[in-house]
Amino acid sequence: MYGGMGGGMNNMGAMMKKVQKLQAQIKAMQEELKHKTVEATAGGGAVKVTINGDKVIEKLVIDKSAVDPEDVEMLQDLVMAAVNESIKKVDEMTNSEMSKLTAGLGLPPGMF
Repeated sequence: MYGGMGGGMNNMGAMMKKVQKLQAQIKAMQEELKHKTVEATAGGGAVKVTINGDKVIEKLVIDKSAVDPEDVEMLQDLVMAAVNESIKKVDEMTNSEMSKLTAGLGLPPGMF
């Protein structure tokens, strides 16, 4: 009876070590992603956004052809589209890296 309980405790300890290791790997991955960037464009390249893994815009380039004082709304739409696409790309990059760490663990999506 006690042997079975001890085995359960050992399994729990092993699981906790795995969780701690995974948490450390996730923290290292998040730190690494802060230094990676993705780029998105809108309007055929008229607006280009470079964003890092922390979702901070590092560079925004607007081609002169996109600047029309008579149509500011178009420029606003292009900037929003490029920013939203870059955020989507960062999320995809993060999810891809996370799935590499959690593969085979049988965790539900979004747990970490």
